[in-house]
Amino acid sequence: MAEGICDIDYVDEARVARVMQRLPGEDACRRAAGMFKLLADPTRVRGLLAMTVEPLCVCDLSRLLNVSRSALSHQLRLLRTAGLVRTKRKGKMVYYSLEADGIRKTIMHALTIAGQERPEGEADGDADR
Repeated sequence: MAEGICDIDYVDEARVARVMQRLPGEDACRRAAGMFKLLADPTRVRGLLAMTVEPLCVCDLSRLLNVSRSALSHQLRLLRTAGLVRTKRKGKMVYYSLEADGIRKTIMHALTIAGQERPEGEADGDADR
């Protein structure tokens, strides 16, 4: 008897049908998995978290993350194409910020699961923001 495996081979067809009706399509799951791939890079995660504090330009992010502007521009383009960040031009400067608060919540939840303390300045009440 293996732990975590049923002792008999039985499929509850009604249960399977109910769950199948509520699952998103393969295309939606593929897009969601692509977002998680983007979040699999620690530098991108730190950059996204930095943008939760305030909008930052490529030069600011480059210094903050200790990454070349060229490499960072490529990463930001990926995040922008995926709809995770947006840009706002102010004169000659272009600032990046999060497109939606949901990505911040996802990262904060992952940090909590990983046993990481909240970043400095992140209050307990802000977690559901």
